[in-house]
Amino acid sequence: MSFLEVRDLSLDIGNFELNGIGLKAEKEDYLALIGPTGSGKSLLLETIIGFYRPEKGRIILEGKDITDLPPDMRHISIVYQDHMLFPHMDVFKNIAYALRKKLRDKKQIETEVKQISEVLGIRELMHRKPATLSGGEKQRATLARSLVVRPKLLLLDEPFSALDARTKERIREMLKKAIREYSTTVLHVTHDFEDVWALANRVVVIKKGEVMQAGDLESIFRRPSPDFVAEFLGTNVLKGKVKTIEGKLAVIEAGNMRIYSSDPAEPGEEVTVSIRPEEVILARETVESSARNILRGRISGIFKKEHVVVVNVEIGGKEIKTVITPTSCEMLGLEPGKGIYAVFKASNAKIIR
Repeated sequence: MSFLEVRDLSLDIGNFELNGIGLKAEKEDYLALIGPTGSGKSLLLETIIGFYRPEKGRIILEGKDITDLPPDMRHISIVYQDHMLFPHMDVFKNIAYALRKKLRDKKQIETEVKQISEVLGIRELMHRKPATLSGGEKQRATLARSLVVRPKLLLLDEPFSALDARTKERIREMLKKAIREYSTTVLHVTHDFEDVWALANRVVVIKKGEVMQAGDLESIFRRPSPDFVAEFLGTNVLKGKVKTIEGKLAVIEAGNMRIYSSDPAEPGEEVTVSIRPEEVILARETVESSARNILRGRISGIFKKEHVVVVNVEIGGKEIKTVITPTSCEMLGLEPGKGIYAVFKASNAKIIR
């Protein structure tokens, strides 16, 4: 039996619903829950912690059915985007608040608070009030308060979404260290794929209250389910047919495009190929490379998105999305309509069928 099992969970509260959701997590797993806004991810967390009672289904934690237990008996902590610190208490008292229900020894409480404050880099903030803290400091204090009670399960509901990129990166590193030290199992709702890559070992994709795909990062991002999951993740998905096998490589015709893949396939087989945008290199001229896929195309669109640039390349009547840095875009002198080569390895052309 898994450490956490959510079995066929259903609930309808009007604007949000769960439709027979099932998922599993092993001890010390870090599950990232991703999906469109309104898909029920936050509702799932709040049902697991006990804020809502499901209409159907069960929640099993460490082999024990906790579906009907009140939240304070589940040994689960939750952290939201809003810090929810007590404004009249300093950071020490905020962190110690939940511990006082669990421990009576003041020295033990001080020891526990000191330990988590050092792990999350907030020891020097112990006597400051929340109003004097930055957003990142408040969120670290909130994480400390949630982890200090050593929960069996930590739920995170977009806790970093209001922070700047540099602060997010710093907090991710501290959180990673903290959950490793406290052996914590985590379910993290996020819209930021950087959270997924930096923290998670498993991913669950949810749409309209249903699990569309679940697995490790490799299977989700490089072999997404066709249609919704692939589109949501921004993966290039091309349908084609295996024409022949050259050595150990499958030669796939997708429209007027010829793609080499190192995945096993049979001649004549209809396949779907997945290519991650960040694994495609752009070059102005043909290049000497070990990559088997060097495709000539034309830039059909350039879009700035946060700290990257998305470049769409039309090749043989189909479009491939690529992701590069602003510096690379400038150095290559990219403009809509210009010719360009899209280069990627055969191992990056994943057959997902």
